Amino acid sequence: MFRHQRAFRPALGRGLFTRAPAPRSPIRSALYGTVFVLSTGLFAIYYFDARSAIHRYVIPPLLRHTLDAETGHKVAVKVLKSGLGPRDPVQDDARLKSEFWGQEMSNPVGLAAGFDKNGEAIDGLFNIGFSWVEIGSVTPKPQPGNPRPRVFHLPADSGLINRYGFPSDGHAAVLSRLRARIPRFFDGEIETASFRPGAVLAVNLGKNKESPADSVDDFVAGVRAFGPYSDVLVVNVSSPNTPGLRGLQNRDLLEALLAGVTQAREELSAPKHRPKLVLKIAPDLTESQLVEIAEVVENSAIDGVIVSNTTIQRPSSLVDPNQSEAGGLSGAPLKQHSLTALRTLRKNLPARIPLIGCGGIFTGADALEYAKAGASLVQVYTGFGYDGAGACRRIKDQLADELAKEGTTWAEVVNKAVAELSLAEGGRLRKAEKELTDASPSIHRLIAEADELKRLLDQLGEKMEASDTQD
Repeated sequence: MFRHQRAFRPALGRGLFTRAPAPRSPIRSALYGTVFVLSTGLFAIYYFDARSAIHRYVIPPLLRHTLDAETGHKVAVKVLKSGLGPRDPVQDDARLKSEFWGQEMSNPVGLAAGFDKNGEAIDGLFNIGFSWVEIGSVTPKPQPGNPRPRVFHLPADSGLINRYGFPSDGHAAVLSRLRARIPRFFDGEIETASFRPGAVLAVNLGKNKESPADSVDDFVAGVRAFGPYSDVLVVNVSSPNTPGLRGLQNRDLLEALLAGVTQAREELSAPKHRPKLVLKIAPDLTESQLVEIAEVVENSAIDGVIVSNTTIQRPSSLVDPNQSEAGGLSGAPLKQHSLTALRTLRKNLPARIPLIGCGGIFTGADALEYAKAGASLVQVYTGFGYDGAGACRRIKDQLADELAKEGTTWAEVVNKAVAELSLAEGGRLRKAEKELTDASPSIHRLIAEADELKRLLDQLGEKMEASDTQD
């Protein structure tokens, strides 16, 4: 018995380890291959469509929970830079068309500065549907910005705090990327730096940390460097994370700054492609400061104003533990601060100077609220970070639905609001006259007493002349 068992074991072992695999059926192989190709194709369709749920409910939460805020930000930029990022495959609704500085825009939704700081993912951002892509802030010299950590999510408040401090590759590096985008065999002057119909490319100009606080040289250098390669240059004097920068919003310094950058633009060698100049302001200014800024802008050659940058205020509604971090707050908590500043500026600027609304825009209804407050375009930033690559398309679709409900278009809403809310041409003088007319009774009494004193002096003078004649 035991001999038979010993004889069996080697035979069993040989059978297990030396038996040739059964040939796979050609039909089964073809079926596996078909399933693989179909699943790969379906995933590609799902992934490359920015509207896909994966770009809202999977990728952004995954990045937030597995990486720190800044690393997640960098990963998103690299994906869009690669050319393998998602795209917006849908044509914009006709209701979203608007005219800005005489150029037709396919939609009014732009991306604010701060996401693509160094111009790495410009075309990837245009591919997901933005009509305005703003890179930067870019400083003349490379600088690292503030120490990490310097970005903090406030998911409970749909907000974000950053104290980046203008980390930048510098003018030379960013300029080389813009030049590399110029299509091969291109011959002639650039009509639009986006190289796309209905869209514009903006460069946000920053200031090096070590530059003198009251100097305008960094901004002038930015105009000279990027003027020929951009549609819009944004003069950013409102970041709270560069010491002394917000001081350039004070009247005297702002007048010198705007004079300097507009002069630099006029001196560009490509007169047919001189970029528009836009000022970006803070939401933390008082009403009197906003009125002063409006006066300076009105008397300058500046083409528009972005309202607004991040806020240093901390609304009492904040509940997220990160609310105590230093830096600028953006997202939903910024919205009312930004809208208040925009309404104040709109009523103190003539209609010929457009405003761009920025702050807490997550939905089409948010965008429409800005339009009704007098903004000609809107920009998103934090909402894009939280809602992913499909955020722009969702906002546009929601906005088109809102406009359809009201039986109107974006252009009609904006034109009506701007006409009703803007300061009339020459209105500042009329406003001053009205203020004088509405002055307090004490002023009127002083004026009356001055008139009476003048009358008495005239009578005295006449008597003295008569006396001299008799003598």
